[in-house]
Amino acid sequence: MSHLTYFNYPGFGEQMADMYSQAVRVGDRIELAGQGGWDPTTGALPADTPATTQIEQAFKNIDLALRHAGASGGWTQVFRVNSYHIPLDDSVLAKMKAEFEKWMGTHRPIWTCVEVPKLGLENMKVEIEVVAHVQ
Repeated sequence: MSHLTYFNYPGFGEQMADMYSQAVRVGDRIELAGQGGWDPTTGALPADTPATTQIEQAFKNIDLALRHAGASGGWTQVFRVNSYHIPLDDSVLAKMKAEFEKWMGTHRPIWTCVEVPKLGLENMKVEIEVVAHVQ
């Protein structure tokens, strides 16, 4: 599929490149694979990391992945968010709202938010996918 361009940010993104890509550009869209609260350099995700701390790091990882794939506005170009949580409680929802405001101000993408029983990596408590529009 020559019309698709794939991206993996340095560090953990490149480590995972033999399995999947962090981002793909399709025309004027960049779609990200789910990002978690891992260290973007090493992929470390300690078991005692609270869900709210993982959410904060996931937002940073999303910004890194978007910018690496060519979305110079990062989160301001996001129009769709899907988030998956263990657990989905009031503190998680409050943290997601706070991070939306921090990274996007009054811009509000469409958002689907789901509680799940398990995520892809050990110790993960959040995974967030986004789609951004770029020109």
